[in-house]
Amino acid sequence: MKAEPLKKTKILFVCMGNICRSPTADAVFRHFVKAAEVDHMIEVDSAGTHAYHIGNPPDQRAQNTALRRGYKMHDLRARAVQTSDFEEFDYILAMDKENLTLLRQRSPQQHVNKIQLFMQYGKKTGFDIEVPDPYFGGSQGFELVLDMVEEASQGLLAHLRTNKKEIL
Repeated sequence: MKAEPLKKTKILFVCMGNICRSPTADAVFRHFVKAAEVDHMIEVDSAGTHAYHIGNPPDQRAQNTALRRGYKMHDLRARAVQTSDFEEFDYILAMDKENLTLLRQRSPQQHVNKIQLFMQYGKKTGFDIEVPDPYFGGSQGFELVLDMVEEASQGLLAHLRTNKKEIL
C-alpha cells in the first residue's frame, strides 16, 4: 500500500494592490522556507484585495530594497484574491486591519478562521501590528516593511515548525 503524500501547508500574503507589502512577504518567506529546506512542505503566494495592478511586477522600489538584502521578486506578478483562495490556503495573512476586514467580509464563513494579521507572528517590540503601506512614501518606508516582514517571517516559520509536525 502506497503512503499518501504529505499535504503542503499553503500560505497567502495579502495587501491592497499586491505590488509592495504582500510580494515582499512572499519573496522573504519563500527565501526563509528554502533556506530551512522545507520548501517541499510549504507553498507561498501573494495577492491583493483590489485589482489595481493585476499582471504587473512588484513596485521597483520594493524590488530594489529586497534585492539589496538578497531577496528576489522580479518574477512575481500582482493578482487579486479569488474566492477559491479561501478554500485553497491554510493561512491567509493580511498586512493591515483594513485588508483583514475586507478578507473576512469576502470569505465563506467556514474559512474565516484562516485569516489573520501577518504581524501577529512578529516577536520584536516596537513594531506595529500592521505593516504600513510604503507606496506613497520614501525609501525608508520600504526598509521598514522589509524589517517587519523579516521579523514576522521568522516567527511564522517557527510557528509552523511547532504546530505542523511534518515541517521539521
